[in-house]
Amino acid sequence: MTTTLRPTEPLQHAADGTRSRHYQVCVNSRPVGVIHLASHPGPGPAVAQIRELRIEEADRGRGRGTVAALAAEEVARGWGCARIETSVPADAEAGLRLTEALGYVTRNRYMEKALGDLPPELPAGSDVRPMTQAEYGPWDRQAREGYARDWIRRGVPEAEAYAKSHRDHDQLLPRGLATEDMLISVLEHEGEVVGDVWLAKRADSVFVYNVETRAAHRGKGHGRTLMLLAEAQGAAAARSRIALNVFAGNTPAERLYESLGYETTTHHLYKSLL
Repeated sequence: MTTTLRPTEPLQHAADGTRSRHYQVCVNSRPVGVIHLASHPGPGPAVAQIRELRIEEADRGRGRGTVAALAAEEVARGWGCARIETSVPADAEAGLRLTEALGYVTRNRYMEKALGDLPPELPAGSDVRPMTQAEYGPWDRQAREGYARDWIRRGVPEAEAYAKSHRDHDQLLPRGLATEDMLISVLEHEGEVVGDVWLAKRADSVFVYNVETRAAHRGKGHGRTLMLLAEAQGAAAARSRIALNVFAGNTPAERLYESLGYETTTHHLYKSLL
């Protein structure tokens, strides 16, 4: 039997150079599923994304999804893409097995937990205050640099990583400290600055964009205190959940979040097409 992709629409071209196309996954011309392939631009070769891959239940377990994903990679190469990405829900075991078999690597994952009605208390000697304008400039430069470096370490070309970092920070903090629904707080312990946390308020949740303990104060539990602070701010804002992103390989952060009760919701994976 032959598994192929059959386009269900013309190739879509956007003004920014992105492409998108939906396909049927067919076996001997019989539709057995769907796949949606798209691209997003960067300063170098474009990056492809498998945004949806679904095989009908009766045809699962026969390698249809594997062949469809490989066919999508060939289409992406034809578009000039150097990398392909996809996201898989944590409870989609078949999807995780498929991506692992095809050589995809986990780059980062989203985690979240429910917030209680009562905000957690901070340890004795710990105090929180808003970041000052004088502190914001150096913090912003460091945050952009660190974010770019996280992407570079996980296979993203340097120019693309820095462009993404600047683009994301410009979009998220267009007014700096005055940006609506953003909280950037400084943690002090016994009068000394030990770290900071950047939190965003969303409709029914809060999202931790960055948490950083000063190098001289690491290993003393301040990272846990910063996360408790984020949870307290989320509870005070009447949000029911808190979420964050963690890059693969950041073992101390992964262990901290798991110990605090965070659970993975989505895996984000990538594969080189070169």
